[in-house]
Amino acid sequence: MADYVLVHGGNMTTETWNRLTTGSPVKTTDGTMGGRIWDPVIPALHAQGHRAFAPTLADEHTTTLTGHIGEIEQIICGNNLRDVILAGHSYGGMVITGVAARLADRVRHMVYVDAAVPDPGQSLFDLIIASGSDPQSFAGLEPAPPYTEKLQFDARAIQSLQKTYIRCTKSDFTAVTDLARLKIAASGAGWSYLELPTSHVPMAEMPDRIGKVLLDAAEK
Repeated sequence: MADYVLVHGGNMTTETWNRLTTGSPVKTTDGTMGGRIWDPVIPALHAQGHRAFAPTLADEHTTTLTGHIGEIEQIICGNNLRDVILAGHSYGGMVITGVAARLADRVRHMVYVDAAVPDPGQSLFDLIIASGSDPQSFAGLEPAPPYTEKLQFDARAIQSLQKTYIRCTKSDFTAVTDLARLKIAASGAGWSYLELPTSHVPMAEMPDRIGKVLLDAAEK
């Protein structure tokens, strides 16, 4: 049995999700998805006897990147999880990088889903700007503290961890994921890389494929 901790990105609206999903429309009390973006994937993990944690992170206007990292750290340590498959979507790549650097001895595999892959000292906004894009051009992305805080971490702490990157070829995040692709190509060992013909949210469009990638990560 493996333990999965699944981290969402910016808090997507249910309206956006329902435009993308092939499943039933979702309604929530506040009109946002949070950790529920992983709902189509989790049954495949449970079917193989695995546990999955998919929390909704604190509102970006009330916390920081460090705060979000602390939330995930508390889930892992509070439940004494080990050999964790740690997955992050979009901005969630920032969060899982910070978590893994703190808790490398508890992480088996990192899975970046069309996600940011930061270097030490970079924020999400830094990555977007480095890609040649304007952060303000992304719908719903505001200069909130989690997105502008620079992530300080020791890259050596996660160097030996196995990592998988899923790049979505029809995503509006491709400028940022192009940077990730180049970084992975330059770093070589330790990474698996694949591309899917979906938008930025493959959990909505190809949940079975994402589930398989996550299950495969437990075998590596």
